[in-house]
Amino acid sequence: MLKHINDYNFTNKRVIVRCDFNVPIEGDKVKDNFKIEKTLPTIRFLQDRGAKIILISHLSESSKNGTNSLKPVKKELEKLLGGSIVFSKKVLGFKVRKMVWGLKAGKILLLENLRTEKGEKKNNLKFAKKLSKLADFYVNEAFSVCHRKHASISLLPKLLPNSIGFEFEKEIKFLSQVSQSFQSSQGPLCVIIGGVKIDSKIKVVKKFLEKADHLILGSYIANNILRVKGVCVGLPWPSKEIVDVIKEIDLTSRKIHLPVDVLVSPDETGELYIRETGTALARKDERIFDIGKSSIENFSKIIKESKTIFWSGSMGLFENEKFSEGTRQIAMSIAKNEKALKIIGGGDTIHAVRKFGLLNGFSFVSIGGGAMLEFLSGEELPGLRALSFYDN
Repeated sequence: MLKHINDYNFTNKRVIVRCDFNVPIEGDKVKDNFKIEKTLPTIRFLQDRGAKIILISHLSESSKNGTNSLKPVKKELEKLLGGSIVFSKKVLGFKVRKMVWGLKAGKILLLENLRTEKGEKKNNLKFAKKLSKLADFYVNEAFSVCHRKHASISLLPKLLPNSIGFEFEKEIKFLSQVSQSFQSSQGPLCVIIGGVKIDSKIKVVKKFLEKADHLILGSYIANNILRVKGVCVGLPWPSKEIVDVIKEIDLTSRKIHLPVDVLVSPDETGELYIRETGTALARKDERIFDIGKSSIENFSKIIKESKTIFWSGSMGLFENEKFSEGTRQIAMSIAKNEKALKIIGGGDTIHAVRKFGLLNGFSFVSIGGGAMLEFLSGEELPGLRALSFYDN
C-alpha cells in the first residue's frame, strides 16, 4: 500500500524528493515550467513541516535542451518559490554531504542532474545506497518516470521510508479510475502515440491493440514501423530491440493508423527546402519532420468520432513552426471533441498544447507520457512497485 506525504512527521528530517525537472531549456532559461509548477505543493508542504529538502531529478541528454545541467531549473525554482535554494554541482561526494548536513529546517538543496552519474541509468544498487545515506525519507513526485528501471526510481525507495507527493496522488487516482472504466461505456477508444521516446512507447502498442478501437501513430514510432515494413526505405534501420518489438505487432490490424504523407527536409531547420510527399517517396538524403495534410485529415476524422482519447507524443518537430502543423491540428481536433474524455501526457505533448493555447481543452493532463501509457495499458511500473516494497 502506498504511503501518502501526510502520513509522516518531517520536522528536522532530511527528505529526498524525486522530481521530474526534465524540462525544455534554451541557453540558461527554462522554456516551459509546467512540470516544475506541479511539484510546488509538495515542496511547500515539506517546507511548512520543517523538513530539510533535497531535490533530485534527471535531465535528458536531448540536444533540444542544449545543456545537461539543472542550474537553469534552480533559477526557475527560486522564482516560483520566492526564495533562494542551494545548488550542488555534484550528486555525490564529501561536498554534497557537507551541504546536506548544513541544511536548516525548511531549506532546499537541488542536486545536479542524476544522469551525470552512470549508476542512475544502470540501476546500480551501490549508487542508490550512497544516495539513501543523504536522507531519512524518500518522496516520489515523479510519476512520469515510474516506468524507468533507474536507481532513483526503482531502488532508492526500497532503502528508505517512502511516500508519494500530491501530484503523484492525483495521477494515480485519476488514471486508476480511467483504467477501470474505459472498457465499459466510453468507447470508441482512440490512442495516439508519437514523440521521440520510442523505446518505452513501442512496447505498449501491442497492449493497446487489444484494448483500443483506434491506434494512431506518428513521429519516430511511425517512422520506425514504416521502415521495418519496407515503406520508408530511405530511413535508418532501427535497433534490434526496436525491430524485435515491431515484429511482434500485428501490422495488418485495421486498428493501426499510420501516416500516408509526410513533410520532409534535408535537416531540421527546413531552410533549404520542405516538401510534402507520400511516406514511400522520402529520399535517402531527407528526414521526416511532420505528418502531411491527408494524414491530418484521416486522423482528425477518427478523433472526431472517439469517446475516449489518450494522447502522448507530438506528430513531428513542433518546436520549429515550419513543422508544427501536424501536432497543432491533432491537438485542435482533440480539443474540439467536447463529448470525449481526453487525457494527454508527457513533457513534449504538454509543451506543444501550451504553445498552441489549448491546455484547457483536455479532461486531464498527466505529467507522464510513457508512464501514463504503460499504466493505462496494464503494465506494472517499477517505480510503483518499489514504493510498495519498503516495509514502512
